[in-house]
Amino acid sequence: MTNTPKTLLDAVRYYIDPKVTFQTMIAVKWPDGKITCPKCGCDKIGVIGSRSLLQCKDKTCRKQFSVKVGTIFEDSPLGLDKWFVAVWCIANAKNGISSLELGRALGVTQKTAWFMLHRIREAMKTKSFRKLQGTVEGDETFIGGKAKNMHKGRREKLIRGRGAVNKAIVQGLLERGDGESVSEFRGFVVRDTTADEMLPNVVRNVEHESFFYTDAAPAYGELSDGYFHRWVDHLSKYVAGRVHTNGLENFWSLLKRMLRGTYVAVAEFHLQRYVDEQAFRFNQRDTKCAASGSWQEAHLSAADWTGRRRLYGDSIDETHAR
Repeated sequence: MTNTPKTLLDAVRYYIDPKVTFQTMIAVKWPDGKITCPKCGCDKIGVIGSRSLLQCKDKTCRKQFSVKVGTIFEDSPLGLDKWFVAVWCIANAKNGISSLELGRALGVTQKTAWFMLHRIREAMKTKSFRKLQGTVEGDETFIGGKAKNMHKGRREKLIRGRGAVNKAIVQGLLERGDGESVSEFRGFVVRDTTADEMLPNVVRNVEHESFFYTDAAPAYGELSDGYFHRWVDHLSKYVAGRVHTNGLENFWSLLKRMLRGTYVAVAEFHLQRYVDEQAFRFNQRDTKCAASGSWQEAHLSAADWTGRRRLYGDSIDETHAR
């Protein structure tokens, strides 16, 4: 795709043609050009151009299917022109885009836009099996309302001791860039800051014999075997040579700016998807075109639409289950 758009206006114009979205979806889902039937696996596939559908040519199957099958767009009545622009918007908005704003832009309801955004966030989850290596920072942050903004009665009821009480906890791991590549972030919503909760994420995501830098959190005190663990006590200083967590502090700033400025209030059981959203933009920032300042087509394909299904009932069931 050599004539891919470089701006939002170009994207709207480019994806308005159903033939373009149809061919783009085929190129993303089957990059090797070998289209297969989702029912029988046959690779003898015909195109029904009048309805933008594909059909299996196997005599015992003959299944007709859409290019949306097996992707985050499956079972959606919305056209790919709206979906592609929605992906473009959320991938490019540094501080995110609200469902109300996206709904107004696409001409859909807020409820529809909300679900579209959750589907796209599902695709933004990292599926990499590569472990972080080299120099890795570890830290955690607390997500929740500020005590000074609460009503006095609510503040007295919720706030006990440290301001972190009754807040959601996000653990972060960041591999520092080496000059040729940018730093990479991975985040996890955790129940508490104990070693039993946080150390398994480190073991699963950080290569042994890596330098692992943290603050003086007690949970990381047990991390010694297989890692070169160093820490800095923030009560006295924030930097000790190369030992600091400033890279993660930068990410926490971006994350909280997005949550407070755009989404305002986020339910804890949806928080992981918002962390994945900001992590995706952060990790993909090196695909930004230095010449024009616009985001490349890589954002659309890198979101990995395929193999991720999420129905509206899934999100609603989560909400009602709490």
